[in-house]
Amino acid sequence: MAENNYSERLNRVIPGGAHTYSRGDDQFPLNAPQILEKGKGAYVWDAHSKKYLDYGMALRAVNLGYAHDEVDAAAIKQIHLGNNLTRASLIELEAAEKIVDLIPSVEMVKFAKNGSSVTSAAIKLARAYTGKKMIARCLQHPFFSYDDWFIGDTTLKRGIPEETSALTVNFNYNDIASLNALFEKYPNQIAGVILEPATHEEPKDNFLQKVRETCTKNSAVMILDEMITGFRWHLKGAQTYYDVSPDLSTFGKAMANGFSVAALGGKKEIMDLGGIKKIGQERVFLMSSTHGAEMCSLGAFVKTMEICQRDSVVDKLWDYGSKLINQGNNVSKELGLLDHFKFEGVGCSPVYVTKDKSGAVSLELRTLFSQEMLERGVMMPWIALSASHGERELETTMEALRSALQVYSRALEGDVRAYLKGSAIKPVFRKYN
Repeated sequence: MAENNYSERLNRVIPGGAHTYSRGDDQFPLNAPQILEKGKGAYVWDAHSKKYLDYGMALRAVNLGYAHDEVDAAAIKQIHLGNNLTRASLIELEAAEKIVDLIPSVEMVKFAKNGSSVTSAAIKLARAYTGKKMIARCLQHPFFSYDDWFIGDTTLKRGIPEETSALTVNFNYNDIASLNALFEKYPNQIAGVILEPATHEEPKDNFLQKVRETCTKNSAVMILDEMITGFRWHLKGAQTYYDVSPDLSTFGKAMANGFSVAALGGKKEIMDLGGIKKIGQERVFLMSSTHGAEMCSLGAFVKTMEICQRDSVVDKLWDYGSKLINQGNNVSKELGLLDHFKFEGVGCSPVYVTKDKSGAVSLELRTLFSQEMLERGVMMPWIALSASHGERELETTMEALRSALQVYSRALEGDVRAYLKGSAIKPVFRKYN
């Protein structure tokens, strides 16, 4: 069957062609594999057995490497024990105690299957705990949930009541004045503040500590979304790396090396609003999920944490990413492109920036770079690292990078569109297709 039929078949039966918009056709160059068959270590194979060195790593969900034998064995063990039982399972208790022991700010935890569920549960708890309605969210952080409280605050408002959208307001990262201004504008109305600890931009001038102080002063719940930073910046979370203690935290992605598990954790006095043991307490229906504590995923989580501790995985990510940034920028500099192509970000989670002749960020050039790396067997839609990325992978990447940037350089001097095999990638959050 021709390769282009996979896209047609996917979009015929799945809105968007995938179950995450970030996996859609509009997020990749035309020459990207339209469908993948398998992954192992740092590599993936398409339906025609073509092999790619992968930096997508399942949207950052895989931090050890695809099909990790020990993690898979731990998950399979739980499958053979029944996988989903009538009452709480032993592995459910072990996993809950593991994360409570691991993350200093977490005293209780609820598991779910995806990040949107736990961030929305955090919002519900913040409202229940404070009796307030409004949520302040960081404008620069791209995605918190598919639920209305967040999507209604983007350009994609169709299907969401205006009154819901109005309850979410924005502040800017590393700008404590913008957050304080919201509390002044909406006195005693903001229930919670949600942000990531860091992205490619790290906190400056004790920003996270100032957010903590502002939340405490205004009796608002501080929520740190560690969906990406958790178990990458530090095994105990970026909150430990940056020395800040939120009221609630959310985790997912890398916590189980690709198995579907997410977590909401935090202070007992807030989390226990969803409990059943305090007689006479008005109840919060927090989360109730048949598959939220699926045993195979929790077995994978426990084993992944064990391996991360044993093998110093976080240190490996920092080391590899720092080398990638330094060596990659040296190549770009040699080619005279450093003002137009540059690796940035923190060592454990690098990013690359593509700019046109005027210095403006260019999606066309980003598409071209990704396209040319794919031509050389490297899939780099973004950069997510795993413990399976080693010296051989770094060497392969640098060889592909040098060649791809030579094409990039020529396109920079001419018409980029003449070098593209198809359309440029598009922002996920856009009003029209």
